[in-house]
Amino acid sequence: MKVLVVGGGGREHALIKKIKESEKVNSVACCPGNGGISYDAECYNVSATDIGGVVNLAKEIKADFVVVAPDDPLVAGMVDALNAEGFKTFGPTANAAIIEGSKVFSKNLMLKYNIPTADYRVFENPKDVIAYLEEKNEFPAVIKADGLALGKGVIIPETLDEAVAGVKEIMEDKIFGESGNHVVVEEFLTGPEVSVLAFTDGKCVKPMVSSMDHKRALDGDKGLNTGGMGTISPNPYYTEEVAKECMEKIFIPTIDAMNKEGRTFKGCLYFGLMITPKGPKVIEYNCRFGDPETQVVLPRLKTDIMDIFEAINNETLSELDIEWYDEACACVIMASGGYPKSYLKGVEITGLTDGQLDGVTVYHAGTAVKDGRLVTSGGRVLGVTALGNTLEDALKKSYSAVDKIKFENAHYRKDIGQKALNIKK
Repeated sequence: MKVLVVGGGGREHALIKKIKESEKVNSVACCPGNGGISYDAECYNVSATDIGGVVNLAKEIKADFVVVAPDDPLVAGMVDALNAEGFKTFGPTANAAIIEGSKVFSKNLMLKYNIPTADYRVFENPKDVIAYLEEKNEFPAVIKADGLALGKGVIIPETLDEAVAGVKEIMEDKIFGESGNHVVVEEFLTGPEVSVLAFTDGKCVKPMVSSMDHKRALDGDKGLNTGGMGTISPNPYYTEEVAKECMEKIFIPTIDAMNKEGRTFKGCLYFGLMITPKGPKVIEYNCRFGDPETQVVLPRLKTDIMDIFEAINNETLSELDIEWYDEACACVIMASGGYPKSYLKGVEITGLTDGQLDGVTVYHAGTAVKDGRLVTSGGRVLGVTALGNTLEDALKKSYSAVDKIKFENAHYRKDIGQKALNIKK
């Protein structure tokens, strides 16, 4: 098979490396890809959101299978367009991808079908939001832009002043564009967070191994929210009892709810969960593989990923036994100094050979090759990932590799996985 992967970040690099392991695949293409991906796949300069361009590219290269990885093209209907041209695909259609495309839709879905989540209210007028927050006077609060916002559309104000400033940014200054036309205000939940990605063909749901993301930019969960500064798998908070409860009260009910709404979901459904004192609750859904969770989940996958993708496409997932390696996995994100705010691009990266380093896997999120040199081209630059018999082993390997990779003003957290190690003690 020739497989085309749409996207150009660390998640796509992780997917490509796993797809390349398949005995069914003889070549992988990617659009637009990035510097590091270019070592593993033939990259084409077609934007991940250019639906017509991607359909034409799939025809031109005679792709046998197309994996649409990012949220924007899924929500915009890229899978629908590819299916209409007869291509086999992995990813939900637009009417199912709305589960991530609209926070208002997903919260209303959970309310309607009794899927546990935080209490919430929806607003379209900034004055009403402020009046509600003043009246409640409960902080921290959670304010979410309705639409897609590159994983950054959530603010957690500690005071009313912070809330007022945040609402102004989202709803009046439109820092996330049209995504800020409506906002959802939620109660602030407490408890450990767990990310669970799940394969589903719309009939059956098969959760993957759990992971733990580290969203804040600085050690000790301080600083601004980012797209993710590192991940580990498995997540020690996700016990067998919690997994069973999630399956019964969240995973299966969500798939059933989407079917009842005429929005059958086929692909990877991401459950962002909070293990509260009252049990697991859904913080968010994503309609695709999470980034950087994918970078620690897929290295643990033993089953041929193309067997899974084909089973989902054929709606025969229940017949497939998906196996996982027992090893732990850790991913440390090396970011550009200043991320998630402003940062330099085009900074040379040294310490890698053909984008890799012995003993670990380096997933490229924001890199480019310029004049034969590997340089930075984004905020999150590299995901330095290692498997180990224990989480400590995996983290040791990742951090040892991070020390060997250099670029000016490189920034990374020094405490990825520490919370998980402390629980085990």
